[in-house]
Amino acid sequence: MQFIEALKLRNKLFILFILITMGLFAVGIMGSTYINNMKKNIDSLYFGSLIPITELNEVLQTYHYGLENTVYRLSSTDISNDEAKLNILNSLRNINQKWQSYMSHFKRENEVEYVEYANAEIISINKYFAKIVDALDNKTDMKNISISTLEKRVAIIHQVIQKLINYETNIANYERQKFLSTYDSIILQLGVILGIVILALLSISLYVFKSIQNDQTKLELASRKLQIVNKKLENASYTDTLTSLHNRRYFNFIYDRELKRVKRNKNYITFMMLDIDYFKQYNDTYGHVEGDYALKSVAKVLQDTLKRPSDYVFRLGGEEFGVLLSDTDESHSARLAHEICDAIKAREIKHKASKVDDYLTISIGVICCIVDDALDENVLVSRADEMLYQAKERGRDRYVITTELNDIMATNVKASKI
Repeated sequence: MQFIEALKLRNKLFILFILITMGLFAVGIMGSTYINNMKKNIDSLYFGSLIPITELNEVLQTYHYGLENTVYRLSSTDISNDEAKLNILNSLRNINQKWQSYMSHFKRENEVEYVEYANAEIISINKYFAKIVDALDNKTDMKNISISTLEKRVAIIHQVIQKLINYETNIANYERQKFLSTYDSIILQLGVILGIVILALLSISLYVFKSIQNDQTKLELASRKLQIVNKKLENASYTDTLTSLHNRRYFNFIYDRELKRVKRNKNYITFMMLDIDYFKQYNDTYGHVEGDYALKSVAKVLQDTLKRPSDYVFRLGGEEFGVLLSDTDESHSARLAHEICDAIKAREIKHKASKVDDYLTISIGVICCIVDDALDENVLVSRADEMLYQAKERGRDRYVITTELNDIMATNVKASKI
């Protein structure tokens, strides 16, 4: 009798397992279908977001083929004045409609300034073509119209609009890639979850289930420990062990990232190269232990002076330090350099081997400028190094700052004795 009851229980458990497994497969299929439909809808929405690009392309094509080509033909008398006037007016009307439609779309905060600039350029060139229409109304002979002026204006508006097209294309691609990444992650998670559940149901034995749970727990603990160790190793690889500042490796990473960001936003960037004055003589006089203390003191001053999240301080090697600032203009950069020099001297670290002061001092070379896409990524470091050399040549214990990126143009170089 007990055997029969056990058999019934086993049959019930087997039937329950079959039903649950079928239910899970059904849920999985329904979930996959739903997610695929969602992907199609959002993907179509992505392609719909390319409407602004289409509008900008139509504006650009109209300037080239509707306006520039018409003026070319007019100057060579291939078309009549009346036909040229009609073409220009229709083209201007089409441009205004497409541009207003583009401007009505949602704009991110960092786009507004450039869109306003593009709008001003469009208004300017449209006035130029409106003047041509006025000249046609006054029966002016258009054979001698300046083609070079026409080409220059169209080239400028082409550059302005093309920049918007490239930006909109990059944004659309970025948003779509982000969505596809999320979609793939959801699909993967769904598959993993269903697999784990079905696998758990297959192992009916309580002992096996507990074994799996124990193994999974151990794996999770090991994974967490490994993540912690990896994080510590990553932090250690980017940190100078003596001063706890960022090291040269992290500087290379941050420098490239910040330069790209300020290029996109057309903002200020400042790089300072700092060097302790007569540090070799300091080590020779007081020993390397005191030398390490001096390096730590300078690092502490830099950390206390530069506290914004966007302020980066590095020990580049030996007694050489670097500071990278974004969104900081020339006057603010100069003030910070002055504060750093004052604060280091205020610590009153004795340096009897120094030729400039009784206490430890520092020299700073500073480059501060607004960057654009044409900026060479190595020029900031080289210019800051040149300014540091000038600071040393002028007697040390000071900073020298410039806003120019070229030696020949370097008329705006300022030095300050501390």
